[in-house]
Amino acid sequence: MPVRPTAAPFLLVTLLTATTLTACGSGSGSDPDTVKVSFKQSTDNSIKVMDTYLGEMKKQFEKANPGKKIELVPIKAPDSEYYTKLQQMLRSPKTAPDLVYEDTFLINSDITSGYLKPLDTYLDKWADWDQFIDTAKTAAKAEDGKTYGVPDGTDTRGLWFDKGIFAKAGLPSDWQPKTWDEVLDAARTIKEKVPGVTPLNIYTGKPAGEAATMQGFEMLLYGTGDGSTDPLYDTASKKWIAGSQAFKDSLGFVETVYKEKLGLDVSDALDPNIATRVRGELLPEGKLGINLDGSWLPQDWLEGAGHAWPEWSDKLGLAAMPTQNGQAPGKVSMSGGWTWSIPSKAANPDLAFKFIETMQTKANAQKWYIANSGIAVRKDVAADPAYVDAQPGIKFFTDLVASTHYRPAYPAYPKVSTAIQEAMEGVTTGDSSVDKAASGYDEELKTATDDHVITK
Repeated sequence: MPVRPTAAPFLLVTLLTATTLTACGSGSGSDPDTVKVSFKQSTDNSIKVMDTYLGEMKKQFEKANPGKKIELVPIKAPDSEYYTKLQQMLRSPKTAPDLVYEDTFLINSDITSGYLKPLDTYLDKWADWDQFIDTAKTAAKAEDGKTYGVPDGTDTRGLWFDKGIFAKAGLPSDWQPKTWDEVLDAARTIKEKVPGVTPLNIYTGKPAGEAATMQGFEMLLYGTGDGSTDPLYDTASKKWIAGSQAFKDSLGFVETVYKEKLGLDVSDALDPNIATRVRGELLPEGKLGINLDGSWLPQDWLEGAGHAWPEWSDKLGLAAMPTQNGQAPGKVSMSGGWTWSIPSKAANPDLAFKFIETMQTKANAQKWYIANSGIAVRKDVAADPAYVDAQPGIKFFTDLVASTHYRPAYPAYPKVSTAIQEAMEGVTTGDSSVDKAASGYDEELKTATDDHVITK
């Protein structure tokens, strides 16, 4: 899942630009009073949502803990590169930070590799942990039953659409498609009646990384059945599912979008920074009709966030992604999120958890959810009208939690995700038919999971 960057008019940018990845190079153990905090920095220089929030948390922490320091260590990279750089840092005590920002889809892989420290001894003594919803807690729990991260929110996904483009195409401003075909038909209408815009964006291919898998493919795949079973992983046999018609149908949707030129030009679709461009250019400039994407988009459009667009809620509509044929429950969403985790090689783990506690007070957590357009995972925040009413769209995306699904985030998942991206890329470029791409996925799946595969 792509990270949601960070901004809101608090303070501080200079400290962050001066701090680079090499700041860890001297070794985390060089100062027992300093917590080194590594996080994903947006590739868009104007987006400072997380930088600003962490700057405020640093200020709070240092004021409350005289003599203690927070050193922020941003990693500026697209999603897939961020994960690679982070894992490189975690391998050695010389480069491991004290606190890292982990995507829940990768956390079990890092746990299995021995990169992260279990947090149960801290959580057992932390009263606020009882406020976190159970589904969010399990996102950072490993197969050994231990918890390796504190979630800072979750997310859901749906369809964003441009009301102006819809009006020109003769489509309704309260559009709520019931099937995949209705989504495609709307895109075809836009292509015919509103030239010069991209009808539909669905992330695809390896350059987009987990955005392609989660915002794109899984939003299709998890809408193929009745929602009662996982179409990617069979929990009964503990095996990954290969050869399914649902998988081929989902690839078929992606193929249709690009074969009929309803989506972005292939070169743009396979740009590693396409998600940043969608948020920063295509939507605000009225160049995209429908966008299958996440709840976090408005963080880029808040005042001071880099692409201020206060009128977005008047310009854009929101619709749930429908199931394939309109079958119950009628709509589908995927949820993920990020956690704060402590590396196993961290020099100052106790102080690092104390910083987590600072970030995750009710007030600070609520500030973060609102700043990054996140979905609350604290019960006390979710019940607060100040959170619910803070931004247009929060209620819509929070309500999707009832229809959402979580990825089978087992250790093999990152490799499975890459195999999905390769299959998507094949049908996007036209280099592979649906059957050929699905067959290639099945072979990759066997390798990625040590042949823990079942055919349905």
